[in-house]
Amino acid sequence: MNSGKSIDIIRTAYNYTERNKDVVKIKPAEDTKSEFIIARAGLKAEVDILAEPGMNLREEIGRFAARKALRDLQVVLVDESQFLEPQQIDQLYEVAKLDDTSVIAWGLRTDFQSNLFPGSKRLLELADIVEKIPTMCRCDKQAEFNTRKIGDRYVFDGAQVAIDEEHAETDDSQKVTYDSLCGTCYLEEKAKALAT
Repeated sequence: MNSGKSIDIIRTAYNYTERNKDVVKIKPAEDTKSEFIIARAGLKAEVDILAEPGMNLREEIGRFAARKALRDLQVVLVDESQFLEPQQIDQLYEVAKLDDTSVIAWGLRTDFQSNLFPGSKRLLELADIVEKIPTMCRCDKQAEFNTRKIGDRYVFDGAQVAIDEEHAETDDSQKVTYDSLCGTCYLEEKAKALAT
């Protein structure tokens, strides 16, 4: 979160297309914010495939490539990969290894309770390379944890997924947001939440 991953995806897609290489951009339908990859700086890129639960991504990439007459599919870029199902991560691995197409996935490792997402777990098990994109905590240390806030209060229980304001009332005191914290700040906020 707040690491610049969206702008990194958009930049990567641009670098490939600038060289006349075909790119497929995927994100899970569970990320209901938009059918675009949107960077905080305002840049955006249209998503080619919204991955629905149960969708076979290898087959869908093949159908999309045929429909668009892609001749030189070089890379599949995946946003919010934590929301994919483990079998969809397996299908992307098949795209990389059996179809000889690079697959680059961005996503969160853990949820606001510091538990692995199922998609992230499978991705970590299969990935050839794992790189961390650093982001900063409010105290200027490197952030390690994604935290959920309701209004101005950090929370440490609830459903694993709550996309932005989708579960919030119009009242700002119920607005769901996320923050990136270092380990120290995360533990301090968790202790405060448990004390109330």
